[in-house]
Amino acid sequence: MRTIVRRIGSSLGVVLPKALLDGWRVGEGDHLKVSEFGVRPQQRRASSQQLLDKRKRQLAVAVVREFPPLQIRSQSLANLHRWKSQGTWLPVYDEWQRILEHSSDGTLFAAMLGRDEEANRLRQSMPFVGLLSAEQVKTIYEETGD
Repeated sequence: MRTIVRRIGSSLGVVLPKALLDGWRVGEGDHLKVSEFGVRPQQRRASSQQLLDKRKRQLAVAVVREFPPLQIRSQSLANLHRWKSQGTWLPVYDEWQRILEHSSDGTLFAAMLGRDEEANRLRQSMPFVGLLSAEQVKTIYEETGD
């Protein structure tokens, strides 16, 4: 597509066809990114739920990178035992307990790192908290913020 550079007030500018803007889902008051590579819509911000999902997966990735499966299982089972004794048990913890006690490392890692809905649902109630330092968690929160 070609467009003409025109004088707009004391500046120069271009008029973009409405069909193009509609295709980009951009309207009056929205912003476009302009660079030496062209003009395009700014990347859409992820929803708060998408950001939370990404953050929880990044926490899981950090745990898997730093700790062996045996230590992940041990800490997670200790957390589950403590939560059960405190009366803060959720049904999803039964699923985690089965995975931690009876599943292969591959199944554990799939639950921790998977990108499917099941892994994402399980990560909403992660039992492997407490392995990462507060500083590591803070860094991940900063990196996954919007």
